Amino acid sequence: MWLICGLGNPERRYIGTRHNAGFAALDLLLHELGDLKLCDTKFQGACVKTRFFEESLLLLKPLTYMNESGRCIAPLSNFYRIPPERIIVISDEIELPPGQIRVRARGSAGGHNGLKSVVSCLGTENFPRVRIGVGEKPEYMDLADYVLGKIPPDEEKTMAEAYQEAAEACLDIISKGVDKSMNLHNAKRK
Repeated sequence: MWLICGLGNPERRYIGTRHNAGFAALDLLLHELGDLKLCDTKFQGACVKTRFFEESLLLLKPLTYMNESGRCIAPLSNFYRIPPERIIVISDEIELPPGQIRVRARGSAGGHNGLKSVVSCLGTENFPRVRIGVGEKPEYMDLADYVLGKIPPDEEKTMAEAYQEAAEACLDIISKGVDKSMNLHNAKRK
C-alpha cells in the first residue's frame, strides 16, 4: 500500500492559498482516479482507499493544521503498516519559482513546518516528496502572510498546471519509481 498525502490547512478560508498547494494537487489526484471523495476520517485526517494498477493507495488530507501534519500521517501509516519509502508527501515550496516541481526520494524539511512535523513524527527524512513551487516571498512581507495569501490571478494558470504535474509525479513515483519521476518532472519549468 502507498499513502499519498497533500499538505494544507483544513478551513475553507485557506482554499486557493499558496500553503494549500498540496491539497490542490491531491484534489486533482482524487478526480483522476475516479472522482473519489475523501469520506473516511481516521487519525485527524480525511482519506479514501483506491487502486492504481496493481497498487493499493490511501489518499489523505490531514485535518490538523499544516504545522501538525505529522500527527495525522504517522499514526495512519502505522495503522496500515505503510513504510516511509511508500509515503508520498505533496507540499508547497517557496524556494522554487511558481509552478516548478521538485521530486525527491528523501531530504530535510528545508524550513517547511509541515514537513518538519512529518519528519519529527515519522522519525525519518526517508520518504518521497513532491514540492510545488510558489515563489519567494517579497522582502516586505511576513512569511506567514505570504504562504497564507491567495494565488494571484496572473499565476493561477501556472499553478493549475503545477498541481496537475504534481499529481502525475506522484503516480510516476508509484508506477515508475522515484528516480524516473525525478527525471521526468524536475527538469521542467526552470
